[in-house]
Amino acid sequence: MTGRLQDKVAVIFGAGSVGEGWGNGKAAAVLYAREGARIVAVDINPEAAEETAAIIREEGGGATAMTADVVDAVQIGEVVEATLSRHGRIDVLHNNVGINVPGGIADASEESWDRVMDINAKGVFLTCQAVVPAMAEKGRGAIVNVSSLASIRWTGYPYISYYASKAAVNNMTLAIALEYADRGIRANCILPGVMDTPHIYQQISGYYDDIDEMVRQRNEIPPMKRMGDAWDVAHAALFLASDEAKYITGIALCVDGGLHAKTH
Repeated sequence: MTGRLQDKVAVIFGAGSVGEGWGNGKAAAVLYAREGARIVAVDINPEAAEETAAIIREEGGGATAMTADVVDAVQIGEVVEATLSRHGRIDVLHNNVGINVPGGIADASEESWDRVMDINAKGVFLTCQAVVPAMAEKGRGAIVNVSSLASIRWTGYPYISYYASKAAVNNMTLAIALEYADRGIRANCILPGVMDTPHIYQQISGYYDDIDEMVRQRNEIPPMKRMGDAWDVAHAALFLASDEAKYITGIALCVDGGLHAKTH
């Protein structure tokens, strides 16, 4: 490791994994720590947050686990207040919370729409709203929002609320980037494509006859003929969070094996 985030303070919402293995937020938190950042690992599941923080501490890094629901402004505020009290600043905000609920335009329920929009879009709004003032006061900060390739194209799954919510994340990130460009805050988002993470075994496997068939079919989708993994997303996030990207803001970076450019 080269210390690309040495002594930075990074708050990761969605730092736990929803199942065994490496989710995007968990991998990002650990990679940030390996590059010198002090981590506040936040998840709605306290055990998942603590698992990530424990890995970081076992590797010699600094990490605190906290619990918060991203649709609860009070809980988010408590995380921000505790982080500022302990560290004095927040250098990196990483948003990785997201769900999908099956349902196309004809059969999605209003309740499912509201739930997905709340968690995927409102959650990013609330965390950014809570952190941006502290970053602006210091005159610096990097925001990395994890969106999805589904924000810019049809991915083959009928979940209308997911497409809409992730598109909202993209434009929200762009708006923050431009509003705060002259105040030292950068905001970018990552658009993962077909990934192999614990998330798909919980929320996508139901579209397939069995797990092996899901993996086989998903590996065939990207031009590279394989799914990506959480570390692909984490390394992209590390670049955007680091000073190497100090002149990059307002982008939507596809991490998808070329799928965004595929026309059929």
